[in-house]
Amino acid sequence: MKIKYYILLLLLEFFVGTAFLQRQLDNPLEQQRREQQRKEQQKEAQRLKAQREIFAKLNIQMIFVEGGTFTMGCTSGQSSDYFDNEKPAHRVTVSGFYIGKYEVTQAQWKAIMGNNPSYFKGDNLPVVCISWDDVQKFIRKLNAQTGKQYRLPTEAEWEFAACGGNRSQGYKYSGSNTVGNVAWYEENSGGTTHAVGSKSSNELGIYDMSGNVWEWCSDWYGNYSSNVQINPQGPSTGSIRVNRGGSWNYGARLMRASYRGSDAPGNLNYALGFRLACDPQ
Repeated sequence: MKIKYYILLLLLEFFVGTAFLQRQLDNPLEQQRREQQRKEQQKEAQRLKAQREIFAKLNIQMIFVEGGTFTMGCTSGQSSDYFDNEKPAHRVTVSGFYIGKYEVTQAQWKAIMGNNPSYFKGDNLPVVCISWDDVQKFIRKLNAQTGKQYRLPTEAEWEFAACGGNRSQGYKYSGSNTVGNVAWYEENSGGTTHAVGSKSSNELGIYDMSGNVWEWCSDWYGNYSSNVQINPQGPSTGSIRVNRGGSWNYGARLMRASYRGSDAPGNLNYALGFRLACDPQ
């Protein structure tokens, strides 16, 4: 008898529970909640798909730069070509990061911003005539549309990458001691920018870090210190921003990996562009 009694109780609980669950499922509010949840999941899936499609279309290629320590500024390899603002040479350590294999192109800029301010036109030419402030707007839109966290490289990251990182051979220019092998500059450019990646790369497989166009960095411009530094970010305030690398309309001396340029963040010209960086995820 006891066994039958317990069986009856179990069956009763099962049918009562099933009936309660069915009433919950049939409840209009519960149905509405489940429908809203389904729509939100569908919307999120569509958002992620759109991000993947945009990212694939942009074809942004990044090179991983393993962290390391190097001498930043005027080194013995620069001989007498250095300028005073490249001194004193100092030891800097940077953590690993990613940097663009190429300068940002006009096609990539147009895909995000919907315009092309460049003086020289061509989808695979580096975008120019963009200020530091313009670049920040581009990066914000790019990150919103791709879900990534791109940024400009710091000046220290830029120089470490330009010098070849931990694979550096100590070249004067980014990837060679012969400027024409790696750079479009005043003697070979023909007075114009050129398609990114059309010269030889440096030791890390990065192109155009000497010549073609100047590249904005994230730092405010300031004098160097002789102190050892770890992941320096530059001065906390300033009036001009760093740019690096030289361009198609300047001489070989400014194509050196240690040369420092600068400009006001609102200024732009037809020889100034940028490349992206980001932290490891």
